[in-house]
Amino acid sequence: MSTILAEAVSSNPPVAERKALVGLIGSGIQRSLTPAMQEEEARQQGLRLHYQLIDLDRTGSGVEALPALIQSARTMGFTGLNITYPCKQAVLPLLDELSEEARAMGAVNTVVNQGGRLVGHNTDGSGWAWGFRRALPGADLSRVALLGAGGAGSAIAHALLRLGAARLTIVDSDAARAAQLAEALNALYGPRRAAFGSDIAAAMADATGLVHATPTGMDKLPGMPLPASLLRPDLWVSEVVYFPLETELLRTARALGCPVCDGGTMAVGQAVGAFELFTGLKADPERVEAHFRRLIDERAGR
Repeated sequence: MSTILAEAVSSNPPVAERKALVGLIGSGIQRSLTPAMQEEEARQQGLRLHYQLIDLDRTGSGVEALPALIQSARTMGFTGLNITYPCKQAVLPLLDELSEEARAMGAVNTVVNQGGRLVGHNTDGSGWAWGFRRALPGADLSRVALLGAGGAGSAIAHALLRLGAARLTIVDSDAARAAQLAEALNALYGPRRAAFGSDIAAAMADATGLVHATPTGMDKLPGMPLPASLLRPDLWVSEVVYFPLETELLRTARALGCPVCDGGTMAVGQAVGAFELFTGLKADPERVEAHFRRLIDERAGR
């Protein structure tokens, strides 16, 4: 660990000499491509960056481990951290400051160490929007169903309304969480633009598009997040899961002829935003995405 710590940024030397220590806190993250994306983009820009996975599943712990992990990151001089499931909301009270974006969304996926102060940001919403616009330009946003009101779902809900969604229905297993998110959205973006419910069938009945923002479909949680019978060919489908890239939801939607957006686009978009927050350098989105797709092909043996 001493070698890694020696590489942490403690000053602001010329870019060619700069070093950074960052990490990802979450559960079941061993197959994450974020380390490879961040390290390769840093290498391309002459920055030496080490990206450490901090997997709660490896120690059998949960969000209760967050306070100690955040304090350790302070002590060890981490440049920053990415935060993922299930910690995006639990980390909020442990930080010194929140960006306006993170405060509005009630979730953090990126933490930046600014002179010892840990500042929480959220690049999930902007990252999802970046990928969505590329994959599904001109998508009908008149009536959108959002499945999941957690950290990713909250960020995407804000992004959808900013993109012009006229009506957003949020469905979550925790009805109170969905109701709270809808209330916050309506306060920010105007009354009656967001609603909540516990019946996914009702939300899908007249929806023009579906965004799936729960962990269902991940390698560790395989399956469909909703009955396949609720999908229609005239419905676009956006997925946040990217392990595997082709989830059962996307396979089913493609077979029906639905326009789809895979979770890789959001993974790239949020990584680009986080890289710029960590380093102060402008990332090349096309280069990051090309690297991401190559990594996916390598893992699939293509």
